[in-house]
Amino acid sequence: MTITRERDHGYQDLPRLMGLMTGDEKHGPAATSTLDVLWVLYDRVLRVTPERRDDPSRDRFLLSKGHGPMAYYAVLAAKGFLPVEWLPDFGSYDSPLGHHPDRVLVPGAEIGSGSLGHGLPIAVGTALGLRARGLDEPRVWVLTGDAELDEGSNHEAIAYAGPAGLDRLHTVVVDNSSASHARPGGIAARFEAAGWSSLTVDGRDHEALYAAFTASHPGRPHVVVARVEPKLG
Repeated sequence: MTITRERDHGYQDLPRLMGLMTGDEKHGPAATSTLDVLWVLYDRVLRVTPERRDDPSRDRFLLSKGHGPMAYYAVLAAKGFLPVEWLPDFGSYDSPLGHHPDRVLVPGAEIGSGSLGHGLPIAVGTALGLRARGLDEPRVWVLTGDAELDEGSNHEAIAYAGPAGLDRLHTVVVDNSSASHARPGGIAARFEAAGWSSLTVDGRDHEALYAAFTASHPGRPHVVVARVEPKLG
């Protein structure tokens, strides 16, 4: 079979690309909740392409919310990181596209995600590592879910990143009302208390997402809380 990497797909093609993945998805709402965030990031914000995925000056995107990766795979295919022909085999025994992305197997994936709560701490370490190497151009982005913030590892990362002034660090929290524990003042308040810049927007509004993603936040890490429809069931 000839493998091709098409790069002329648009946002309107994402439902079709996701529809090719007919395996046991298990976490459908986790995938669809991230679709618009992922598209705006890869289409308009992230400074990374298939040709630059090993470039030291590239932006890093870390998918911590990795248990519903179909939207992520669809966007990577639309942008030419991986072949569209891989999508129908999603989740099969010998497919590189597993139920959690594997950074060794998935072109463009920066981390292999497993248990929730790992992505943000890894992103903090990545930002620190880039700073130590004197690489000031790359930005680090991590996408988490609201329920992930129940994990203590995330609270430690939030508490550290603000005082450390990691202004190359960006977190997107997709809020589909699935967290078990409420936070006084909401999700953004937790980050703000630790010295982060924060914005809360409609997670389906592309222009609002873009404006929030590109907002200035000198000297501070930045979080965007993207609210979407509540998860059902």
